[in-house]
Parts: sequence; C-alpha cells; structure tokens
Amino acid sequence: MSKQYPVRAMRPNLKNLLLATVSVMVVGASSSVAYAQQASSAPASGDVVDEVVVTGFRKSLADARNIKRESVIQKDAIVAEDMAKFPELNLAESLQRLPGVQITREAGEGRRISLRGLGPDFSRVQLNGMEVLGNVDSAQDSRGQRSRDRAFDFNIFASELFSKVEVEKTFEAAQNEGGMAGTVGLFTGKPFDYKPGSKGAVSLKLGTNQYTKDAQPRIAALFSHNWGDKFGVAVSVAYSKRETTEQGHNTYNYSHPSASTLQGLVAKGLNISKLSASQQAKFLSGDLYFADGNRISSWDSKMERLGLTGAVQWKPVDNLLLTLDVLHGEFTTHRDEMHLATRPLASTGSVAFDTKANGVWPAQFQTGSVINNLAWDSSNYVTMTDVTGTTFGSEHRRSLNENRFDQVALTGKWDLSDRLTIDGHVGYEKSTYKTPYDDKLYMRAKGNLVANYGADGQSATFQYPNWDPTNPANYAMDSFYYRGFNNKSELREGVLNARYELSDVWTVRAGAAYHKFSQGGIDLFYDDNVNGTRSKTRGTSVADISSVFTNSFGSWLVGDYAKAFAKYNEYHRFGPNKDGTGGALQDIENVYETTEETVSEYVQADWDSELFGKTFRGNIGLRGYQTDTHSTGWIQGDSYAYLGTTNVEGSYSGVLPSLNTVLEMTPDVLVRFSATQNLNRPGLGSMAAKGSAFQGNEACTIAANGVNDCKITASRGNPNLKPYKDTTLDLAVEYYFGKAGLLSAGVFQKNITNFIGSLTLENVPFSQTGVPSGTIPGAKDSTIVSEFSMPINVAGKKKLTGIELAAQSQLSFLPAPFDNLGVVANYTYVDTPPELTGISKTSYNATIYYETDSWGARASVSQRDRWFSGRNDSVMSASTRGFQGSTYVDAAAFVNISEKLQITLDAINLTNQKDTQFWGQNEYLYNQTQSGKTYMLGLSYKF
Repeated sequence: MSKQYPVRAMRPNLKNLLLATVSVMVVGASSSVAYAQQASSAPASGDVVDEVVVTGFRKSLADARNIKRESVIQKDAIVAEDMAKFPELNLAESLQRLPGVQITREAGEGRRISLRGLGPDFSRVQLNGMEVLGNVDSAQDSRGQRSRDRAFDFNIFASELFSKVEVEKTFEAAQNEGGMAGTVGLFTGKPFDYKPGSKGAVSLKLGTNQYTKDAQPRIAALFSHNWGDKFGVAVSVAYSKRETTEQGHNTYNYSHPSASTLQGLVAKGLNISKLSASQQAKFLSGDLYFADGNRISSWDSKMERLGLTGAVQWKPVDNLLLTLDVLHGEFTTHRDEMHLATRPLASTGSVAFDTKANGVWPAQFQTGSVINNLAWDSSNYVTMTDVTGTTFGSEHRRSLNENRFDQVALTGKWDLSDRLTIDGHVGYEKSTYKTPYDDKLYMRAKGNLVANYGADGQSATFQYPNWDPTNPANYAMDSFYYRGFNNKSELREGVLNARYELSDVWTVRAGAAYHKFSQGGIDLFYDDNVNGTRSKTRGTSVADISSVFTNSFGSWLVGDYAKAFAKYNEYHRFGPNKDGTGGALQDIENVYETTEETVSEYVQADWDSELFGKTFRGNIGLRGYQTDTHSTGWIQGDSYAYLGTTNVEGSYSGVLPSLNTVLEMTPDVLVRFSATQNLNRPGLGSMAAKGSAFQGNEACTIAANGVNDCKITASRGNPNLKPYKDTTLDLAVEYYFGKAGLLSAGVFQKNITNFIGSLTLENVPFSQTGVPSGTIPGAKDSTIVSEFSMPINVAGKKKLTGIELAAQSQLSFLPAPFDNLGVVANYTYVDTPPELTGISKTSYNATIYYETDSWGARASVSQRDRWFSGRNDSVMSASTRGFQGSTYVDAAAFVNISEKLQITLDAINLTNQKDTQFWGQNEYLYNQTQSGKTYMLGLSYKF
C-alpha cells in the first residue's frame, strides 16, 4: 500500500460566483414582467402544489394524496390538518405512517428514520430547502450514545412548527445529490400560504406518563398576517417539558474469561465447591461465556424543547417573491441514570463472582464469592448463576445535554418572462451538541444474586436472596468519574436554478449549487484513577450520602451528588482539585474536524406529452458534482496521550444520470418508472483523520531498516473515501379514487457500489499508513508497523430489493353512521445483504379513523420486525447486535366545541411496548426496557 497525496482540482471559483448571482437575483429583479406563479418553498422539482387550509385528518390525507399524484418523482407527503395541528406529536412518528419508513424510538418517542432498506445515515433531511444538520444522542451506550454522523434526530423540533413533510424516494437531477435512501423535506408555514389578513392558532396540552406521573405541558402558538399577497409575516413558538423513564434489565454484553483466568480466581478464593464435578470442570475449562454486568436500571430524563420560527415574504413587484426563513431550536435534557449492576473488585470483567478485595474495603468485601449453581446452553452461554457474595456497583450517572440549532435562509423567485424563471436561495446553519457534565458516582455493595436468563438466554429475572439492597451497611463508597462532550456542525449553502419553457411539451432546467459542511468536536474523560477521588472516597460509609431509589424492578441505594460533593469536597472538574488531589486530564478522544466542500451543477429536461394517446410526463437529466474533503485529527497513543496531528485532503467527482416517468393509463391509474443514480457521502467518523498508534512492548528496539520488536499497531480514518453510489430502478402502479382513496404497489431495486469496509495491513512501514512516525519514540518513516487498519471502499456491488404497498380510503360507501370511517395502511418488505444494517425486513402501519364535523377519533398500529445494528460471522460475537421486533399502538381524538375551539386527547404507546436489544447470533438479551404509556389532553383555538 502506498500513500496517495490527492491534488485539489483547479476550477473557477464557482462558490463566489454562485453566491453573488443569487444575491443579485433576489435584490435586482426587473418589474417589467408579470408575476406568473406563486412561489413554493419546495425543492426545485417542477412540482406545483395548490396549498389549501386543511380542517381535519381526512382533508390532510386528501391533500397529501394530491401532492403524490401530481409529482413526477416517487413522493409521499404528510400535510398538517390545520395551523399548529400536525397529525402526530412527533415528526418521526408521522413519517412511520408512510410506506418504506421505519423509525427508532427513545423513551417511547420517535428519533431517527430508516428508509427503503437503508439506515438513518442514508436519508437526507431538508428544512425549507436546506439540508438539516443535527447531532444525535441517546441515554444508552448500547444505542450509540453520542453519534457524529449524517443521521437527523427528529426529536429536536416540535411537530406543531411544520405545515408539511415530504419524502422524495426517487432522485432527479434538479435535486442536490446525496441521501441515497431518499430526501425528507420539512416545511414551516409561510404568510402567503394563508388568505390576506390575519390568522392564528394557540394549542395548549397537558399530559402525563404512567411511570413518571409528572405534568407535561406542551404549548404552541402561531400567527400570520398577509397584506394582500404583497407582504407577509408569520411567526411561531412551541415549548414542551416532560419527564421520561426507561426501566428494565440489561447487560454490557458478555465476558469470556480464559481457563487460566478462572483457575487464578479459584486460587485467590473464589469458592466453587458447591458445584457438581461436571459443573466445576466446565467452569474451569474457559469455554463459558458469562453475562458481563447483570443490571436493573432506570434511564430518567427531564426534557425541555423550545422552537421558534419566523418567515417574511415580500413581493416588491409582481414578478418577484422574496422569502426569509429563520428557525431556532433548543432541546435540553437533564438525565439521571440509576443502575444496580454486578461490578467485581478483584475478578474479571463485570461478572457476578468475585474474590477477596484488598485495601480499604470493609469486612464484607474481604471474602470471595460462592457459586452455588450455574447452567449453560449449547453455545456455552451461561443462562443462570446463583452466587453468594456478589460484588455490586450502584451507579448514579447524571448529565446535562444541550442541543441547539439555528438556520437562516433567503429564497428568491423571479419570473423574467412567461417562459423564463430564476429561483434560488442562500443560507447558513449551525448545530451544537454540548454536554457540560456527564458524571458518574459509584458505590459498591456486597450481597447475593440469582440471575436467570431463561433457557434461551433471551429473558431476565434477578433475585437478591437474604440481603437488603437498601441497607447502607451493605455498601461502601467507591469514586467519582467526570466526563464532557462538545460537537459542532456548520453548513453554508447557495443554490441557483433557471427554468425555461421551450414549448407546451418541453421545459429545460439548469442550475448550480455550493455546499460547505464542517463538523468537529472533542470528548473529555477524567477517570477516577487520575482525578484523585479513589484515595479519599473508597471504602467510606454511604449512610450520609445515599437514598433509596425504586422503580418497577426493584429498590436499591443510589448516591446523592450534592451530599457526596459536600462530604468529599468534590465538584465537576477536568483538572486537579483545589485541595490538590487529582492529576492532569489524560483521556481526550475523538478530536477532529472534517470539512466537505461541494460544487454541483445540473441540466434537466421535463416533458408533458402523450404516448399512445395516454398522458406521459417525466424528466431526464444529469447532475455533476465535485467534492473536496479536508480532515485534521489527533493521533493518540497509550493512555490516550496526544502524539501528533494528521492533516489530510481528498477529493472526488462524478456525474449522476436520472430518468423519471409517469404514464397515465387512465385519469385515475398512474404507472411510474424511474432509473436513477445517486450517492451517499461516507460517515463522518470514517472520514475523520483522527487515529492512534500504540507500542505493545515497553522495552523494544527499532533497527535502522525499520525492523523492530515493538509490536506497533496503528489506525486512522480515511478522508479519501469515495461516496457510496447506487443505481436504482423503481416501478409503481397507483390507483386514485374518491376524494382521498389510493391504492399503490411498487417495487424498487438498489445496486450499491463503493461500499465501505475495513482494511487491515500487516508489517508495513509508517510511510504507508498516513500516521506520523513520530508518534512512537524513536520511530522513522521506515519503521515497521505490525498491524495497521483504516476504512476503505470495497470492490463489488450490494443489492437490495424492496416492495411497498399502500392503501387509504374513506369508507363513504358504508351505510350511516359508518360512512364516516376511513382507513390508511401500508406494508414494506426489503431484502438486503447482511452488511446493510438498521432496517427491518418487514414493517407495516395501519390507522382507522372516524371523523365528523363535530368529533373524531383514530387509532394507529406500527410494527417493524427484528433488525440488526451490526453483524459478525462468529456465533458468539457481540459485534452482532440488534433489536427485536416491536409493535406500538397510539390513539387520538378530538371534539369541536365551536368552529374555533377544539378539545383533543392523545394516547401514546398504549401497550407499553418492550424495547429489546440483543447480541450474538443466538440473540441473547442485551437490554430490555419499557417507557410507559403517555396521555395528553389539549385545547386549541384558532382565529
């Protein structure tokens, strides 16, 4: 392998040209030409949608169906029922009602989406035409707690802020490239969406959850004034506050101690004499896999969400429309996690058995565990342990997470003549995710545990015989652990489009776009072996710093931060204490910044004609792109010491063809066919230049020719990665009937190239790794690295095939009063190769509703089957992990007190669905939680 030094291609400064042209266009339009067509904030796809004010769920379905019907590309939509009345409380939960969309949930609320066989990182999200950046987070490490990726977290915005959501499933040249699975467009309300004059709405809701039993306020207010379609202002605000909890059983995954390790533990006092001879032999063989951390847990959160939007529209002359959109979002979470887990002091991993603790620990910790019984399955996974003298850890983890989002976009549309139109936008976004503190307070306890994972290892029951987990005498203080995280993303974008109608049949479109995206961050870890808390806290009494915590699975003692900080003169910090304890912060990770700068251009021809006497419309086009990447990152060694910085540049370019057609077999039967290519840029973590170099032997020699006995290992990201690229074929048949009726069936196939995998090289010189040789003392460019790894593009194709079925109908043919019933349903099947994770093979959604002018109700069920987040060929590898299938049931109802006043009721997660995560090919239990039912009563007023 030889290192490549990409040369940045020379080309005109299209960035400055593009931004300047858009600026001139939006301020210098001529007033001599009549304004031909009202502007839309939708992407430049050629679709023209007549917006109407919706008044109910049924009308919302009809409007969404019309958007789908008139579109040339494959598109689904959701339209608000009225101002501040999106169909669901959460955007992700609304999106899952569309075919091909699956969502992940956190504390019962939708977070990220998977679309058409591809995971969340493959879906692009746009807000008012601009790509949306957002940092995803989770309370649980097993879900990828903090992710710097391309996936958008729909939880950051309140649904009341939006008037419409569109999902574009096929690609056309006029779209910005990216989002290989599809593009989700979010649209806030505009003043010209409404008739001249004033319009407003206020929504007040109050809810509670069966576990938290808190009061959950949710407030939204929108106001718009339109001065005769010449000037308009629309503003909105949405605020919500709620508490959530997820409670259940979990493990860290597994521990596989060797025979020598287990024999050593017995030699140190681990008592296995109560086991049978065959059990003892099996235990000492090293064949067994043990649950690593037998825990009961609660992930509790207090969340606040604030959203503000503003839109100003101005038509200074009849042929020019300017729109300024501003959005600010805040999502703040205070988390408290409580765990009672096996956490030995002198054993291996986090298994349920321990040996004698030494040093300052109280007397009850000075005896080894007694293993009374154990059982295992055919894969040697231990499904039951009965242990006297288990060492536990009581962990109280607290964190503050602050997610902020700001966007400003200026859009212009200028009709130069009846045939020529120019439109475009310039915009800026910034998204920050900060965790000022993420601390852990550890206490230890000595007690007894019977852990039973069932014969198949897929369930969990824990018993604590003959000891009291709430008695402070059974506990001792351990230590504090301090952490903090900071991530930031920025986007600058400019788009310019021109559209010219050649004839009644043909329209030509062309344009260019500039897109600059950057993301960076830093993670800080101040462990207790460095921060100095062990020496003054370990082994001391917890009676004055603890309280009893209870959830649905048990009661135990947890530490109180305020009391513990006061007792030990401690505080959240990343350096030595004022009392002199604690050393320098050592563990600083994920320090990198990645920048993508793209200039793209396209040409597209749209037609609307006839074929064999049938209406035939479509478009064909080409989109070119040129992307430069730049990444800087830390190289780190043993104990995460900073060893140097890498600075790597890369580039790639290409052309994407697209063809989309619609043949109207009859006015109500449409056949769609698309053949397109699109791309998906690599994951940001894979592209990051950050890396590491470690020396395996403390004492080693490096010869002049590079040969050494240091056992050097190194790794880094790869900014030279090429984007995923797909060729997609899409065929669908749609039948439209009645006012809202629709039956559709579609099949799609994606062939993906440039798939990203991992490359491992052995015995290569530093000069071929891209990692500075100076990171290892005495090393040179010729010094041999024993093992080097980095992500690379893998040759070959990955093929996925999917089927989407959808139906909706108002059952008006039924006799009264059943003629007010309606149904909406869809089903998706996707066949993917194992390497593509994050998607369920099958999923379905169904809603039945009943609606009159005075009241209405609906109930929805959403199901997705098992899905994987990682795969490995080894049966017992924890790299294979995923989630079991789940079914969520929600309901909503309303009563109209008058034309302006409405009462609503929402019920979420009515079955209190279990969320079950597994590891290994045998699908052993990793994590199982429940978040409870949520009810919300509301009052809305419009004027």
